[in-house]
Amino acid sequence: MKFFLQEKLMQEYDTQHDYDGISGERLATRLGELSKIGLTDGKGSNRPGYSKGEKQAKELVSSWMRDAGLKVHEDGAGNVFGRLAGKNDELPAIICGSHVDSVPNGGHFDGPLGVLSALEVVEAWKQTGYQPEKPYEVVIFSDEEGARFNGGFNGSEGLLGIGDLSEKVKLKDVAGKSFSEVLDEVGLSVEGYSNASRNLDDIEMFVEVHIEQGKRLEKENLPCGIVTGIAGPCWLEFTFGGDAGHAGNTPMNDRKDALVAASDFIMEVNKLPSQVSDSAVATVGKLNVEPNGVNVIPGKVTLYVDIRDIHKETRDDLVDRVLKLSGVISEKHDVTINHEEKMRVTPIPIEEEVQQKLEHAFQEKGIRPFKLPSGAGHDAMIVGAKLPVAMIFTQSKDGISHNPDEWSDLDDCVQTVHGLKHFLERMQG
Repeated sequence: MKFFLQEKLMQEYDTQHDYDGISGERLATRLGELSKIGLTDGKGSNRPGYSKGEKQAKELVSSWMRDAGLKVHEDGAGNVFGRLAGKNDELPAIICGSHVDSVPNGGHFDGPLGVLSALEVVEAWKQTGYQPEKPYEVVIFSDEEGARFNGGFNGSEGLLGIGDLSEKVKLKDVAGKSFSEVLDEVGLSVEGYSNASRNLDDIEMFVEVHIEQGKRLEKENLPCGIVTGIAGPCWLEFTFGGDAGHAGNTPMNDRKDALVAASDFIMEVNKLPSQVSDSAVATVGKLNVEPNGVNVIPGKVTLYVDIRDIHKETRDDLVDRVLKLSGVISEKHDVTINHEEKMRVTPIPIEEEVQQKLEHAFQEKGIRPFKLPSGAGHDAMIVGAKLPVAMIFTQSKDGISHNPDEWSDLDDCVQTVHGLKHFLERMQG
């Protein structure tokens, strides 16, 4: 199958962005080469975590790392690190990167752009003869997307030594293969995974470039933006209990319709985030109706509310408001409503000092600083639980992601690399 991502990226690229050792063509070529690994009939990417495709992509990037003069090693979780020695190599390292696995039939920028941006900084430093004061490492995290086991971040959790390994070994993929078997297929092991954790005193911070997966930067006509924090999700399952009955023989004033109550609840939930903060969101994206018959009054509805914010206090405040609302709706419609908390992940705010350094770096590169939250989870969310993190978003066309139509213009990608490079140089002082 012919698929020319590199050529498409280069078609409208403005070469004035090629300076300070950064090359748009090199970045486009590498994105193009990675796109060929796991290419689907729909011209998307299919590289599940801990698959041979992900391993092949890691090996290709590792070869580029070595060509750039980096010392490369892989840990027991399959994470790949390419290290550039600093002038003061005993200092804690700044690590920068992302992942190269994908969702089934996903796009070609989610993950790879972050890895290749981190590597492009090394290429630029090599060309200009710059050596950072602190050691710098390009990282490829394993299995960020979680497409294999319906739960991602196995690589970044391995680095930090968090995550319940006793639960991971119980996992099976869609083919029935266990976590242990999947690791074995790519030359890893559960024992190696359990020993992958690193001394975090050796790391100063983690920096991640990622596509926005939203439309804010496009609406602002900006190539990239500064992430203020990574939202931590809380998932609540609600069960509405009413009385199922015949749709024709039950008067409207004698009904306990679980779906009507759930509908009222959904409408009111939609109004709550703005009462808490500008970055809070709440979504009802999954709903089951029983008995689910055309001529039957719904007797039971199960739905899920995904609640997120970048600050724990406001996120938890929103959770409390949703729970309080369920009580009001229960009384109003005379139905029972029970809830169960399925997940609560701590949000990761980005330190103000880090945001300010990113602002200055952007301004000095002629990029208007624009701040925005990340509603999606990233490896930076996992690492940020233990270490300082920074994130830069690159503009996504139409906000499309996890789809073959996912796209970021090369002009925007390269300007992102300039912002990243300047920020990393600012962090040396």
